[in-house]
Amino acid sequence: MIHASAEIDPDATVGPGTSVDARSRIRGNARIGSECVIDSDVLIDAGVVIGDQVRIQDRALLYAGAIVEDGVMIGSGAILANDRYPRAVRTRADVEAAEADPIGPVKLRRGSTVGAGAVIVAGSEVGDFAMVGAGAIVTQDVPSHAVVAGNPAHRLGWVCSCGMRLVADDGTPAGPEPPHYSRHPELSCPRCRRVFLYVADALEERRTPNPERRV
Repeated sequence: MIHASAEIDPDATVGPGTSVDARSRIRGNARIGSECVIDSDVLIDAGVVIGDQVRIQDRALLYAGAIVEDGVMIGSGAILANDRYPRAVRTRADVEAAEADPIGPVKLRRGSTVGAGAVIVAGSEVGDFAMVGAGAIVTQDVPSHAVVAGNPAHRLGWVCSCGMRLVADDGTPAGPEPPHYSRHPELSCPRCRRVFLYVADALEERRTPNPERRV
């Protein structure tokens, strides 16, 4: 499951059933879960933590400190950064300021998707099942189930756990905010029939379909 040209440091951990393709580099103390797929030319830096059943496509770069939960999809050429104020050379004052006000790692929560070429800036968190569009630059937290795109990334709407865009009661794609004076604040998935409700700048799943029922 490990290509001969892949480089994996001795103290890195790769779980059972995980495949690592050509020329990928996994550095020391990185931890990768089971049944992941890591395509070619991927960098997983020191100390990165990756859950189970994660897919990382070609040329993605995951820098030190990144946390990736189960079932996440990271597209080709995406970057998880770890420094908001990068410099090749820093003064002593810069180092002391950074230590006094540390920036947290990038976190990709369960089931989220990061599109090809997107950049997640240090300290940003992408919520459960959220979707970041291709080429987006994420500079702040993304709520669970949100769809964001652009530079800087902004919310366009909402997405179901199954990946489909959620719709309002009139069948149109739901916007980033609930319509004013809406009598039907619930959003639904046209494919799997899950139902969600706006809750304080996020979504809460209210009804999940019976798995035995044909949709």
